[in-house]
Amino acid sequence: MKDMASYNPRVLFVYFFAVVFIPMFCQNPIIISLSLLGGVVSCVFSRSLRGIRPHLYFALLFTVSAIINPLFYHNGVTVLFFINNNPITLEALFYGLTASGMIVAVIYWFRLFTFYFTGDKLLYLLGFVSPKISLVISMAIRFVPLFVNQAKKINNSQKALGLYKEDNAVDTVRGKVRIFSALTSWGLENGIITADSMASRGYGITKRSFYSRYVLDKRDFFLLVLSVLLFGFTLSAVLAGALDFNFYPEILPPKTIPLSAAAYLSYFLLVALPVLFEAGERIKWKYLVSKI
Repeated sequence: MKDMASYNPRVLFVYFFAVVFIPMFCQNPIIISLSLLGGVVSCVFSRSLRGIRPHLYFALLFTVSAIINPLFYHNGVTVLFFINNNPITLEALFYGLTASGMIVAVIYWFRLFTFYFTGDKLLYLLGFVSPKISLVISMAIRFVPLFVNQAKKINNSQKALGLYKEDNAVDTVRGKVRIFSALTSWGLENGIITADSMASRGYGITKRSFYSRYVLDKRDFFLLVLSVLLFGFTLSAVLAGALDFNFYPEILPPKTIPLSAAAYLSYFLLVALPVLFEAGERIKWKYLVSKI
């Protein structure tokens, strides 16, 4: 079943750039809310985040980030209450909510980006610029899950040997130090083995080339054109000031004009593309299965 992961890496990069660029440089609560909503729904729909725990961590990050701003910045004319003679203003609280929403939304979209972009896609994307840099980046990304899995194995083996019988802080710290030492030795050994394997295969002798199995088809062109059009229209509204939102000294939302409403709809369609495409593929798959 084809979904967003089956699209050309260059097209996916353009799409994710368009989705993330707008909320990072447009402090509009509606735009950021759409970005956050789209990121959450896309991660849940694509199963890139399994379980409720990652979402709880992101919710905690959102709450802490939103609280920090009104506690340290007291700009604004609408005072809600006082803490130690420091005013907590509605404007500072609203700005904190908007800024924290932007941070969490970008994290969700980058999580979705790492879910779709595997090592071979990074090689394809960066190979034309610098094959060596793309190889180093893909290898570094590959080592992250390897280190996590190896750390779990070492920890489980230590538990099986009875090294955590005494449940105290000192024993726990010693165990973590042993895990780190063993993991460092394993990483160095694995790096040496990888380097010897690459040298035995003739890496570095001549100019490096790479194989790519990705081609641009009609689906890729459709997503590329659609992403560019929606991004361009939303960006033009941002540059025209139709999405300007002032927080200080008082909250002044942009005037409700057709351009603003059209920009909101355009960006909503942009962030909803992964869910729409995935839903369409699932409906098509169920329809074909029902015909068997």
